[in-house]
Amino acid sequence: MATTFNLELNNKPTRKNTYNILLRITQDRKHKRISTSIELKSPKDYNPKAKYGYWIRTSEPNHKVWNEALINEIEEAKKTYRDLKEKGLASSELIKVTLKESEISPSFLAYAKQRTSDILNEGGHRNFKKYNGFCNKLESYLKANKKKDLLFVEVTTALLSKFEAYLHTLKNERNPEAKLHPNTIAINLNIFKTIINRAVEIDKLLKPEQNPFLGYKYTREVSTTKEKLNESEIETIENLELKEGSLIWHCRNYFLFSFYLAGIRAGDLIQLRWCNITADGRLEYRMAKTKKDRSIFLHDKARDILQHYFVEGCKTTDYIFPLLDSNAPYAKAVTPEQKATLPPEMIIKLNDIVGAKNALLNKYLNKIGTQAGITKHISMHIARHSFAKIAKDNNIDNNHLKNLLGHSNIKITETYMGNFETQETDQVMANIFKKKEDPKAKLQALISKLNPDEIEALLKTMKINQ
Repeated sequence: MATTFNLELNNKPTRKNTYNILLRITQDRKHKRISTSIELKSPKDYNPKAKYGYWIRTSEPNHKVWNEALINEIEEAKKTYRDLKEKGLASSELIKVTLKESEISPSFLAYAKQRTSDILNEGGHRNFKKYNGFCNKLESYLKANKKKDLLFVEVTTALLSKFEAYLHTLKNERNPEAKLHPNTIAINLNIFKTIINRAVEIDKLLKPEQNPFLGYKYTREVSTTKEKLNESEIETIENLELKEGSLIWHCRNYFLFSFYLAGIRAGDLIQLRWCNITADGRLEYRMAKTKKDRSIFLHDKARDILQHYFVEGCKTTDYIFPLLDSNAPYAKAVTPEQKATLPPEMIIKLNDIVGAKNALLNKYLNKIGTQAGITKHISMHIARHSFAKIAKDNNIDNNHLKNLLGHSNIKITETYMGNFETQETDQVMANIFKKKEDPKAKLQALISKLNPDEIEALLKTMKINQ
């Protein structure tokens, strides 16, 4: 009794107007069909005559991930068949029932990769990198355990515990001599939880009570000490003698421009264009991280820096700083709305270039720190923390800081400023341990500074008041 496993497309669209790929189990020329986890937007994306593993055409952006998921589901069906055959129960109906009972447990790994791909297609490159890193670590964990896939049914609290323990063994990519930072581990577990929650709440692949994170607790991200410069150190950097036009001179300009304008993030600063400067002397742009619009007054120090980069005849769409090519294909997308329409591969290229430029700036900022005699690690992001610290030292209210830093709500600002609010506590400590003065000794000290006539006049005043 030969049993075969193949795929076919259900040409009848679903309620979501998608087309489900079916797993067809054939036994004695009789067919049993089971829905797989893959649904296509167009039937044209399926190739019924394709070689094994190439069913979904390259016209579908997720073809690699989805073809891999289909391979996994076929292999799972074959494994179920073998297990039942050993018991003499390998009928196509029982294979179907068994697979249904295990919900043909869709591949969590394929689902996570698909979600990662969707995030990239939606323009979320920052999150794409985090999710892609998570998928890589999960695959590494599976490989270490001699597995190629992870099904939803296998994602248990025990597995979460083992995966977290595995993360603690990994090396830090930036510092190979150290292990992963606890916050990096927390971020990966947060992503794991977010994907599971989506599978429960949106795609209904799990029932709420099946969520493994309901019974799993892990350490969330912890607040880290944020490096920041004080006013004196900023002034030292401002006064450094650097050769005009040199790379290190430019890097100082970029750092100070960010600092002068409430800590613009490096990714935003690198992509500023002259059209972001308004006629009434303001900088207006949309933050890539929060998608929030900002409008900041250009004071004299910021304007002085801009004068070094303005060239007669330049286009309003040209980048302000000589860090990106204004004639590159990605440069044609000027507005945030236009950037959102860029192909994923172009978005990746642009962000990779921005990341490389940021790394270059940070390299030279450390050289600036060395020349300035500053032992703190300086980076573009330190301009943001330094601005926040100095603003707080100058008693700027958190509500004003919220607007200046571009935070969406005051709670973020309060958390952000938590490491900086030390003045009041410092004064309290000083008052607690302040040396208590003897009132008589204090009075004697004051009287000793008076001449005889002043003392006599003081005594007369005291008698009159009595």
